[in-house]
Amino acid sequence: MSHYFINDRNLKRVIQTLNYDFLGHKMEFKTDSGVFSRTRIDFGTNLLINTLSKENLQGKAILDLGCGYGIIGLALAKAFPDASVEMVDVLDRAIELSRTNAELNNIKNVNPHHSDLFSQVDSLFDVIISNPPIRAGKDTVHKIVTDAYSHLEIDGALWLVIQKKQGADSLFRKLETTFGNARVAEKKNGYQVLTCLKK
Repeated sequence: MSHYFINDRNLKRVIQTLNYDFLGHKMEFKTDSGVFSRTRIDFGTNLLINTLSKENLQGKAILDLGCGYGIIGLALAKAFPDASVEMVDVLDRAIELSRTNAELNNIKNVNPHHSDLFSQVDSLFDVIISNPPIRAGKDTVHKIVTDAYSHLEIDGALWLVIQKKQGADSLFRKLETTFGNARVAEKKNGYQVLTCLKK
């Protein structure tokens, strides 16, 4: 069985189209087999970007870590055209879809490219956002937190979403330990949006 965090180039293609209305922007996304939540917009993802969108992101440098077919980074880039959004994923298919979806939605202020977590990320960001790959394991999710610290500007923020039953309390403690602060920005239907600041 293939997972959305493992590059399996032999997966049969099953292209689908999803529609998404984000802050009045009607968007269209192509998805495919092997990427996360390919048949519907994930509830946690939707909660995460709608919570973050209440912040002023104009002019911000944003990293969408584990971008999948691009919904987080592209939705934010569409809503905040003065922001610059870097989008990374370990899956070649995810990056291909993100580039296709950027063109489909006429979004120019994005840069999707391959990276295994932060391995090919060199910049500093004002915002790092991720719906982390829970199935990859706790160590991987917690590594995202640790490595995010060194990729954030001072006063930069990390934003994550996780289900309570999938380790929200443990992840919250990891944020507090690493950053010295953390808060639950939103919670709904068992999901929590967690954030912290680099001081």
